Amino acid sequence: MTPEEKTMIEERIVDVLKTVYDPEIPVNIYDLGMIYKIDMQEDGVLDVDMTFTAPNCPAADFILEDVRTKLESVDGVKTANVNLVFEPAWDQSMLSEEAKLELGL
Repeated sequence: MTPEEKTMIEERIVDVLKTVYDPEIPVNIYDLGMIYKIDMQEDGVLDVDMTFTAPNCPAADFILEDVRTKLESVDGVKTANVNLVFEPAWDQSMLSEEAKLELGL
């Protein structure tokens, strides 16, 4: 995989992550700042670290499965390992400017 191919795949990964929403919040998980790490390996294995806005998120299982399924649909991704992490703890400073505008902050 060339550096250009890796960059294109990572851009598609971000685009796909922007289609995943927490059902309780009208902003995608990427702009919410819930994605901490995207690490695409040469062999097509993708490692993603993500968190939730609250550790006891009732939609956690649904969101995690949605993320994994959508990531594995990206050409070039053979396997997506989605790791749920809670450090650092999520806070509003992680919101993108677009998310802040959408949420009125």
